[in-house]
Amino acid sequence: MSLTKRLAPGMVVALAIMIAACASGPKATTAPPAEPQAEPEVTIPPIEDEEVVSQPPTDSVISEVESEELPSDIQELNRRGYLKDAFFDTDRYELTPEARTVLESDSAWLQRFPTVEILVEGHCDERNTREYNLALGERRASAVRDYLAFLGVAASRIQIRSYGEERPFALGHDESAWVLNRRAHFVITAN
Repeated sequence: MSLTKRLAPGMVVALAIMIAACASGPKATTAPPAEPQAEPEVTIPPIEDEEVVSQPPTDSVISEVESEELPSDIQELNRRGYLKDAFFDTDRYELTPEARTVLESDSAWLQRFPTVEILVEGHCDERNTREYNLALGERRASAVRDYLAFLGVAASRIQIRSYGEERPFALGHDESAWVLNRRAHFVITAN
């Protein structure tokens, strides 16, 4: 007798026992759906002196900024130092990350006061020839003007001029003076 013929009756019996066990096991009962319970009503008492805000308070912030008045005297405007100088590396006119940060602050101030016009002066240290420094100062002033325009300041409000090495900020013949003279300086020309 083959193995299949000998195992077949036992398999049939085992299968029948399993089916019977499953059929006679505990039957699952479904409970009736629970009735939804009403949420308890919560009453929040109003807080006294609380102001209901329907919009962000940007209007008051903007009006405060716009209400700041600048002195009408141009010399006083320049004396107060609203705009900060941008400094450059030796023989370079590319803006450093520090110079970009300063110019971003200057740009924000200029955008708050759209009637202000400026002159950007390009300066150099005393090294190199006069012609070289005048050209480098012009490139520095142009780089500043272009970046301010990129940031949203109207280019028509910005004039440029190069002084090269002719108007040093710091007198001296070493790096401590030269680093202060490699700059773009702002002069407010109209308000």
